[in-house]
This record gives sequence, structure tokens and C-alpha cells, in this order.
Amino acid sequence: MFDKLRSAFSNAAKSLGEKELNEKDIEGILFELEISLLESDVATEVIDSIKTDLKEKLIGSKVGKNEIEKFVKDSLISSISTLFDVVGEYNLFKKINEKKKQEQPFLILFVGINGTGKTTSLAKVAYMLKEAKYSVVVAASDTFRAGAIEQLREHTNRLNLKLVAQNYNSDPAAVARDAVLYAKSHKTDVVLIDTAGRMQTSENLMQQIAKITKVVNPDMKIFVGDSLAGNDTVNQAREFHAHVKFDASILTKSDADARGGAALSIVKVTSTPVLYVGVGQEYIDLKPFDKKTFLETVFGSLGNANIMKTSEPTPEPEPTPEPEPTSELQSTSDDPFDGIKDEDIITYSELFDIPLPENDVDAINLGNKIRQWIRNGKLKPRVANDDQHDDVVDEEKMQKHDKEEPKKKKRRFGFFRR
Repeated sequence: MFDKLRSAFSNAAKSLGEKELNEKDIEGILFELEISLLESDVATEVIDSIKTDLKEKLIGSKVGKNEIEKFVKDSLISSISTLFDVVGEYNLFKKINEKKKQEQPFLILFVGINGTGKTTSLAKVAYMLKEAKYSVVVAASDTFRAGAIEQLREHTNRLNLKLVAQNYNSDPAAVARDAVLYAKSHKTDVVLIDTAGRMQTSENLMQQIAKITKVVNPDMKIFVGDSLAGNDTVNQAREFHAHVKFDASILTKSDADARGGAALSIVKVTSTPVLYVGVGQEYIDLKPFDKKTFLETVFGSLGNANIMKTSEPTPEPEPTPEPEPTSELQSTSDDPFDGIKDEDIITYSELFDIPLPENDVDAINLGNKIRQWIRNGKLKPRVANDDQHDDVVDEEKMQKHDKEEPKKKKRRFGFFRR
């Protein structure tokens, strides 16, 4: 991830380390850094902030020539760390618990354009909240896109959650209101409200989101953006924030993002944090955004750079957590696949096209994913990766595939059996 961003900062640090720290040389290298950052989809506001901060630290500094490169790297780390620190954090679980004490549901509105993985991200958040022992109801307020309600119903059926929906072309605000009324009457903890994908340039459609906001008054609004869309995602975030003032963002497809500028840019232009990043197609593939991990991905070892670690919010549900089941799914030996049937390993590898693990760590991680998959009822995968239509696997084709190749990869993971 973030190859271009890493290269841009590395080249700047190296170039400055090879020259005298006079204003002329600094200006030239900062110009080259600006071009590289623009190519990495970093917003101009971020670039200006980094350049100004770095220039102030470099001009007149008394750093030995052999220490300049490290000084520049540490300065860049400090500047970017500060960008994240300024917007603060959003502890979702704490906010939910505060509403629970008032015996009121916590309402989350998801916004973003079609094709960014908004509905998929909502389903991942629903799964995360369910795993944390919160009760959840979902509102199908996307009454415009064909297939949107069916797609959301597929997710809620898989996750065994209540879906509140009406017919297509119904008033989205009315659907959201019905979901809130259901949550209040059934003492449900969280309401997740899906909305139609809106082009940020459509004033009328943006006003519909504003209507939903006015009717149900959500506690939190989340913008969902595609990391791979680069500057277009930043522009979308800028416009959506101007209209609905969202509280945080989720960036999808971050595992495939070679540029890395979206997270930096959205934080700067909206003054809101990135809450989660999507790193895969399964429900478990939604990870809290962590500043330290981001900086280490871009700069490698942080050394003695002056940063404050962003604490990762953790679930704090009030109900006493249920004890972990002691079943055959739990590994009690050195075998990463202990307790898992061979046919389950074969089925999982076929469904999700899993490559052969290259080491024991990969095998252990895979074993844990298969156990989680079994606990979730052996859900079938999604064909699309957060794409515009979010199609699901055709049941008839999957059954035919299972009959045709029942034992094709019987011994695929045999090497890792102890």
C-alpha cells in the first residue's frame, strides 16, 4: 500500500540530505515534493501545510549534514501526525453507550455516491456491532437504485438482523423514521440508515439527504469513499461535508491503494477523522484506522519521531459478554487447522480463492478466518469488490460448482498439518 506516497517523502528526505540547507535548494526540492504529492492524490491544502511546516523547520536549522535526511524524515512524520491529531478521534462505542444510558437508539446515517461500497460498509459495521453484542436494525432508505433493497435484505438475512423497508420510490425519510420508531419500541441499540448514492454535484439529491437528516436527526453521519478514486473521492468528501457535515469517514479498498493520499486529504479538507478502512470483501475486513500504522506504512520505522499514538477505540457494551464457546472450532494444538474438517478447508479455499499459505503465520491467520467463517454460518462470498452493483454469488451456479469439483484441492493445505 501507499507506494507513491512513500516514494515521494523518501525522495524528498534523501534530496535534502544531499544539499546545503539554503532557501534556494529547499524551495527546489519542496517543489519536486509538491509534484509527487499531487500525483499521489494529496490535496493542495495538505501539500501547503506540509511544505510550510517543513520549510520553517529547515531554514536556519543547525543540523549536521549526515543527520539532515533523518531530520527531514522526522519532521515529515511530525507534520503528518499533527494533521491527524488536530481532528481528534471519534469513539463510536462510547457514543452508543451514552445513548443506551438514555434508553435511546444511536442513529448512524451512511452517505456517499454509488460504487464506493457504501452498502457493503454498512453491512460490515452491522457485523462489527453485532459481534460487540449490540442490537441493530437497518433502514433501507435507498429507494432509488434498482436492487438496493434486495442487496440490503441479503446482508440482513445473512447477519440475522431486522430490515425496515418499503417499496421503491418511497420517501427515504419515511423509511428512516419507521426504522427509528421500530428501534425505540423494541429497545434496539443502533439504527443503520442506508441512502441512495448521490452525485455530489446534484443539488436536489443532496437536499434529499438533508431531509432525512432533518426528519430523524441522526447521531452520526459517515461518509464512505473509495480510496482508489483519489482526488475524486476528496472532492466528493468536500461537497458532502458542505451539505451534511458528516462526522467521520470510511475508506474502502484501502488494501489496494498504491497512492495513499485519500486519508490525508479527507482529514485535512473536512476536519473529520477517518474511522475505518475496508481491506477486503468479508464482513470481518473492516479495520479501525490507526495513525501509527499509517505512518509506519509510509515511512517504515518511526524511530524517535515525535508522534502521539492514536488509541484504537474498543467496544464497551454494557451487557456482560457471552463466554466464548468451547467447541471443536477452537485450536488447542500447534496445528493451525486443528478442529477444522478437511472439507471445510477445501470449501473455504474454493469459495474465496485462497492461495497456498507461504509460512506458519499465514496458515494460523487462515485457520482463524476459517473458524470465523464457520461460526458465521459458512456465508458465501461476494463476487464484486465494493463495486457499483455489489452483486452476490448466484446460488445455482455455486451448487453446480460444488458438484463439479468436490475434491480438486484435497491436499492443498496438507503441508501445514502437524
